[in-house]
Amino acid sequence: MTIRIACLGDSLTRAQFSVDYLDLLERRHPPGDVWLARFGANGDFAHNLLQRLDSVVTNPPDVITVLIGTNDARASLADYPVDQAVKRKQLPERPSAGWFQQCLGAVVARLRAETDATIGLLSLPVLGQQLDGAAAQASQAYSRMVAEVAATDEVAYLPLHERQTEELRRADPPPISYREVTPAAAVGVLLQHAVLRRSLDTIARRRGLVLTTDHIHQNSCGAALIAEVIDAGLLTRSR
Repeated sequence: MTIRIACLGDSLTRAQFSVDYLDLLERRHPPGDVWLARFGANGDFAHNLLQRLDSVVTNPPDVITVLIGTNDARASLADYPVDQAVKRKQLPERPSAGWFQQCLGAVVARLRAETDATIGLLSLPVLGQQLDGAAAQASQAYSRMVAEVAATDEVAYLPLHERQTEELRRADPPPISYREVTPAAAVGVLLQHAVLRRSLDTIARRRGLVLTTDHIHQNSCGAALIAEVIDAGLLTRSR
């Protein structure tokens, strides 16, 4: 029996700037075991995801994963260009922790009401790799909100942030300060990858980064941990 999985999220799910965790998840299973549908949009906040659920509920899958909140968490940091994001993503209000939690709860409510899918909410990947830094602390705080929504709405909580924190502690990486990704920096990664034929892992290694290419988007190690927690938290129980 093939398990149909819809993966909802932002640029990490779209996988233009990140290693594709959907591909890694599929590789963990025999051919035909899982069927994956991608619903990722670059730069999305939880509010944006809430607006585009029609395509998910029209043809409900067996399993739905939700990985959203990285941009909401980034918007709480001092260097994030909030006004630009509000305009670019057509947000009706400035991002805040309370609004994130409200929108995520609304996402879950609609998915529960209009599908019979098993739903899993992933906590956020770690922002940066200094666990005591403001970026990592923001991703941890927003991950706690994800856990609260999952508990309140009785859906699965998939502890990605905890798993990545564990990996960073094990690796003991160099203390590289978090830097907010600009559009030019994101394009620069694409050019290195597409034109210079450098792998995302090579780009990450040159920057001394363990899980990401740019403190946000995932290299193969970070993406593999996303696939791992989805597999362990949802797919084993769907069999």
